[in-house]
Amino acid sequence: MNNTYNWYSQLIRPTWAPPSWIFGPVWTVLYIMIAISFGKVFLMVAQKQLPFAVAIPFILNLIFNFAFTPLQFGLKNNLLAAIDILLVLLTLLWAIYAIFPHVKWIAYMQVPYLLWVSFATILQLSITYLNR
Repeated sequence: MNNTYNWYSQLIRPTWAPPSWIFGPVWTVLYIMIAISFGKVFLMVAQKQLPFAVAIPFILNLIFNFAFTPLQFGLKNNLLAAIDILLVLLTLLWAIYAIFPHVKWIAYMQVPYLLWVSFATILQLSITYLNR
């Protein structure tokens, strides 16, 4: 853990990068919102209230989201993390598009997540570029 912190603290980051401590609280709130909204999608699919195809981008988004930390901090690979965060963003956009015609509140509930992931994508692409 300390080795990971040392590695990350030595990366060149843009001047506008937030302090490291902000990520924990932000992701905690977002994961609660993700659990509620994604859980509702999966429940509705299981109850046959939504077609399985609607759940596909949500499933992929979770996979890519959970892959980020091991790629960035486990492998310490900025390029793979940058590719992964782009996939998180793309699957989130797809998920919003897929759910909107069926359950609008779930689509709207993704807005904070979308804003944060958009910011995180720009940040990760910047870090990857600065540390090439």
